Amino acid sequence: MRVLYKAFQNVNLSCLGFGAMRLPKTGEGEKIDEPKAREIIEYAYEQGVNYFDTAYRYHAGESELFLGKVLKEYPRDSFYLASKFPGHMMEKADNGKLKFTGLLASHPPVNSLTEVFDAQLEKCGVDYFDFYLLHNVCETAWEFYTDEKIGCIRYLLEQKQKGRIGHLGFSAHARAETIETFLDKYDCFEFAQIQLNYLDWTMQDAKKKYEIITSRGIPVWVMEPCRGGKLASLNDGLNALLKEKRPHDSIASWAFRFLQSLPNVQVVLSGMTTLEQLKDNIKNFSKNNPVTQAERELLFTIAGKLADMVPCTACRYCCEDCPQSLDIPKLISLYNEHTYGKTANLPFTTLPFTMGAMKPEELPSACIACGSCAKVCPQNIDIPGVLRKFAGELAG
Repeated sequence: MRVLYKAFQNVNLSCLGFGAMRLPKTGEGEKIDEPKAREIIEYAYEQGVNYFDTAYRYHAGESELFLGKVLKEYPRDSFYLASKFPGHMMEKADNGKLKFTGLLASHPPVNSLTEVFDAQLEKCGVDYFDFYLLHNVCETAWEFYTDEKIGCIRYLLEQKQKGRIGHLGFSAHARAETIETFLDKYDCFEFAQIQLNYLDWTMQDAKKKYEIITSRGIPVWVMEPCRGGKLASLNDGLNALLKEKRPHDSIASWAFRFLQSLPNVQVVLSGMTTLEQLKDNIKNFSKNNPVTQAERELLFTIAGKLADMVPCTACRYCCEDCPQSLDIPKLISLYNEHTYGKTANLPFTTLPFTMGAMKPEELPSACIACGSCAKVCPQNIDIPGVLRKFAGELAG
């Protein structure tokens, strides 16, 4: 069973792309479980996946290195490698150097854009990137990416002319209006990567983002198709609604089939942590089976029931700079479970088992509201506010 392909300019890209942000870990921070990760990457390649996506900061900087090491065993022209420039976590220092901010603040400053780009090529063990993106064009990164003195876009276009970048694009967690303004300003991008799924179609206005990009004739790459796994398993009631319609399909398959119904979606990136997830995704992308209109309406009904949830995708950007070392995605997940339980009038029975095993310094009440998490959150979540509310409700 092999995945399907779509033509992009002069190449055929697998409709399923391999996202290397959620590789299996050893349990020691972001350290990659290399044997398990290698097995997943190699299996994906053998089943026809030819698009592999990484970034400067994934797995604390180890994703590029490991992915490059595995892919180096295959002919260079048999896969397409994508990485991203971390401008969303950089700014110009007073001495003219470029310094990292947020989660990358511990990195030493660099003298030029070239230092970053060359280091990425070296880590990946390649002479060029087939696809390269500005990482997270958003409101807080706007100044860096559009500063003509820094010249990030100009520099990357020069690298494209030199053959060190095949195709230039951008990813964005920005508001629709910001994306539209960015595309009004620059017409040099060949693809755009956005968070897109049936829950965010209305909740994060992904519909408008998709339409803005599509109207410019730019193909859409999808990230967070299952919202960090949230749409791979809903709750017993909502899962039952989907199983009643298609008893042999996984819950995650509905999210992917929704995306297959959008004609301008070119590549759907999935961060697969287990071989089982990969096999199910390959099954879903081995055939074109978009949702029907009735199924689409059902998904939007389900999204409406989930809309009160905090839109965390468990990217874990918020954790690396937290002075309290809180597992923020876990706490938000517990908060969502708590909130949904109240909304659906479910008995408050599961949280005491989970939270009862947590130490006081792991609970939401340990948050000191410093705000470092909210500054780097791609979803613009008021994390201190959520944790403060959660702590209050638990205390009550």
